[in-house]
Amino acid sequence: MTRKSAGILPYRLRFGDVQVLLVHPGGPFWRNRGEEACSIAKGEYADSEHPESAARREFTEETGWEAIGALSPLGEIRQAGGKYVTAFALNADFDPQTLSSNAFELEWPPNSGRMQVFPEVDRAEWFGFEKAREKIIAGQRPFLERLYVLCRDEHC
Repeated sequence: MTRKSAGILPYRLRFGDVQVLLVHPGGPFWRNRGEEACSIAKGEYADSEHPESAARREFTEETGWEAIGALSPLGEIRQAGGKYVTAFALNADFDPQTLSSNAFELEWPPNSGRMQVFPEVDRAEWFGFEKAREKIIAGQRPFLERLYVLCRDEHC
C-alpha cells in the first residue's frame, strides 16, 4: 500500500519579502538532526480521504492552528522513502509561540520497556525563501520552488 501524506505550507508577506512557516519534527529521532530537518506540517491519510481535507486536519493536529481560507495546490512529490506528499499553500499568519502539537507515545530508549510521550512537532519558525531552502528536508524543496513561482506570478 502506498503511503500518502498531505500538508500545508503557510506563507506571509513581511517587509516586502515572502516568508514561509516550517515545523521541526518532535521526538528523539529528530532531536539531534538540527534545523535542516524542518518540514511542512503534514500527516498521513487514507485513500478514502480527500488530500485537502487531510491537509487541514493534519495541520491543526500538528500545530493547534486552524487553516482558514483558500488553499493553493502545490502538487505532489515522492519523497526518498517512497511516501507521496501533497501540499497546499495558505496565506496566513501564525505565532510560533502558540504552537500546540498533538503527541505520540514511543518506547524510549529502545527495548527499555519505558514508554514516553513526545510532541509530533516541537517548534515552528518563519523563514525567508533562501533560509527555508537550507532548513527544509531536501525532498520537500520542490514545494518551496512551486510557492516561489506562485508568488512571483500572482504577486503574493
